[in-house]
Amino acid sequence: MRCRHCATALNEGGDVFADLGTAPPSNAFLRSDDLARGQTHLPLKVYTCPTCWLVQVDEIERHDQLFSSDYVYHSSTSASWLAHARAFVEQAVPDLSLGPQSLVMELASNDGYLLQYLAPLGVPCVGIEPTDSTARVARERGIETISQFFDLGFAQRFARDRRQADLIVANNVLAHVPDINDFVAGMAAVLAPAGAISIEFPQLLQLVQQNQFDTIYHEHFSYLSLGTVQRILAAQGLVVWDVQSLTTHGGSLRVWAQHAANVRAAQGRPVSPRVEVMLAVERAAGMQQAAFYQGFQPRCEAIKDELLAFLIEHKRSGQRVVGYGAAAKGNTLLNYAGVRADLLPYVVDASPYKQGRWLPGSRIPVVGVDRLWRDRPEVILILPWNLSDEIGEQLQGAREWGATFATAIPRLRLW
Repeated sequence: MRCRHCATALNEGGDVFADLGTAPPSNAFLRSDDLARGQTHLPLKVYTCPTCWLVQVDEIERHDQLFSSDYVYHSSTSASWLAHARAFVEQAVPDLSLGPQSLVMELASNDGYLLQYLAPLGVPCVGIEPTDSTARVARERGIETISQFFDLGFAQRFARDRRQADLIVANNVLAHVPDINDFVAGMAAVLAPAGAISIEFPQLLQLVQQNQFDTIYHEHFSYLSLGTVQRILAAQGLVVWDVQSLTTHGGSLRVWAQHAANVRAAQGRPVSPRVEVMLAVERAAGMQQAAFYQGFQPRCEAIKDELLAFLIEHKRSGQRVVGYGAAAKGNTLLNYAGVRADLLPYVVDASPYKQGRWLPGSRIPVVGVDRLWRDRPEVILILPWNLSDEIGEQLQGAREWGATFATAIPRLRLW
């Protein structure tokens, strides 16, 4: 295997960051007629490039198979994520002077969760979304959505046949592309000369420091730091001009970029001091040294063992533990720990796109919220821990029968 950015050969021994065994793709939910068949399990091993420090999985499964037409993740399911998207639009439009003459392009626009807030402001937009199931919902909202994997070839055709974009939004997609160099080259090609790019991604620093190994899954090809992203952008003639720390997804970064040629010509936006501050934080943490990435595996194993002991103990005592939130991160955790329906009989999820299906690998059924109120379990294990506050608020009624909430990351916590 070679690094997907700088092509450095990655060593099977010293460059392994985490080995989570084997698992099916985390969003490959099963239907009832799938249960009589087997499901492909793929190695889930992550490497660190010792040259550019890009943390990455190998592309064992093709990305067009991982993001199929039956993709079940819909961004609009989360109220907090919708609020995050609305706040971004309401700030970006005046800050970038966007108006009827502008074009906003979102890559991996999902079900139109963000672009829906541009129409009332009179700003033209287009979404690029490869999964038909989510693109269909966006079109029903009146949002132009092109069902296409974004790459350099598509970007060049779009810029030639239509126009370049004044703002490109890439939320939680840079980590999902196998050819990260081609993807960024495409952004540079379709970006207007004075345009801006906003990229959001889970912060690798938080992943390591908070033991967030459950955010590792096959659909996430890359795990990113500001320093590495800055390097990848620079290779395509783009420069970072600002960075913001976000609380989303357990700790994320929003990176703003522009054409480097504008900066050299003194026509671009000035580079914020926050860029160097964040780079200094990463250097101080040791993110450009191999030692930072070593020792992560034992921490993953400790969390797995703690969760298993907790579930077994409660089963023996007759206390019922059920899951809440059929999230991809939960599937990584459950498959790595070997949890099956005997320890976690079902997982509740508010999304109708997941209800009536079974989790990949563990084959735990996904049910509606009403099941929770009927069964009144003693413990509710919240799998998307990054939404624990939002979910806990929604489930306050469970306190009436004495339910306890639990999360497993960054360590087992009950409240």
